[in-house]
Amino acid sequence: MSESKGSTLKDLMKQNIFMILVSIAVIWITFYFLTDGKFLTARNISNLFRQMSITGMISIGMIFVIISNEIDLSAGSAMALLGGIAAILNVKLGFGVFSVIVITLLLGMLIGLWNGFWVSLKIPSFIVTLAGMLAFRGILVGITGGRTIAPVTPTFKIIGQSYLPNYLSYLIVGVLIFAMFFTSILDRKNKIENGIKVGNESENYLKLGLKSCSLLVGVFLLNQYYGVPTPVMILAIFIAIFSFVSKKTVFGRLMYAIGGNKEAVRLSGINVDKIKISIYVVHGMLVAIAGLILTSRLAAASVSAGTNAELDAIAACYIGGASTSGGVGTVFGAILGALVMASLDNGMSMMNVEPSWQYVVKGMILLLAVLFDIMSKNKK
Repeated sequence: MSESKGSTLKDLMKQNIFMILVSIAVIWITFYFLTDGKFLTARNISNLFRQMSITGMISIGMIFVIISNEIDLSAGSAMALLGGIAAILNVKLGFGVFSVIVITLLLGMLIGLWNGFWVSLKIPSFIVTLAGMLAFRGILVGITGGRTIAPVTPTFKIIGQSYLPNYLSYLIVGVLIFAMFFTSILDRKNKIENGIKVGNESENYLKLGLKSCSLLVGVFLLNQYYGVPTPVMILAIFIAIFSFVSKKTVFGRLMYAIGGNKEAVRLSGINVDKIKISIYVVHGMLVAIAGLILTSRLAAASVSAGTNAELDAIAACYIGGASTSGGVGTVFGAILGALVMASLDNGMSMMNVEPSWQYVVKGMILLLAVLFDIMSKNKK
């Protein structure tokens, strides 16, 4: 049993997940003492996760882009533009929430298609999305006249400001846990039938058990305040969906393969450009969801919304273990990276740290994460 636990620990350390979890624990304990215990109150934990939901949603799409060895600098501006369009549709044109959501998601996918199209023409994604960052912000200023669009309808506010009833949050988490175990058992059975080597069964159940306990404890803590915030539950559902997509689907495997060796994938007959465009389209949809949550949470859209959001998401991915050379990274790691960024923001804001120092601290954390990645590669 001790050997099994040792192996699990080594496996976690190998994935950098262990180090990120330790970092989060250190950050939380440090802020607990520096804020006289206020940091770990149920109310602040609820605010922290709600704060993280927007960066987390963008990070899910951004990790797909980074794994494929590309980048997206336009995500923050695109999120602000899509949130602004949603507010105009709802406030000025009187569209219902369902129509607003559908139109915003379609526009988000269109923006992703735009970025992916230019990247497929061999223009560096850095340049394509830098142009997008400027253009999308300019369009936002143009259609809003530089003014804040508010207030959105009470129904729209539900997306970003409401809380789930306790029983519903436990029910959803129960379904997620069941899906996690069912998928794992099915995957293991398929591997055995196809003669593929599988890991120790008890280790597998130990990991699933730890993840399940973490989810239940998290829901229990959030229910000590008003309940699980709706955007947090939306984020949890998308984490589950896109973790599955990245690990268990052909699309996910191709994404990692393209990031690892694009030319080898191309020579094997796979349409690399098509996969990359698809990744940007999926990312655009997730950015649209982040825009809807942001506008709903603020009950308004402004031209300054989403400033530097893309940088926070990119930093979250690298802190969460993504490689600067592509082909490496996980959705779960990116979410933990987003939690690190949100924890730093939240804790330093509670301590009234100057914004200038907040940027310095986050910059140093990102630098250390990339340094750790490079040192890990050198060891290999």
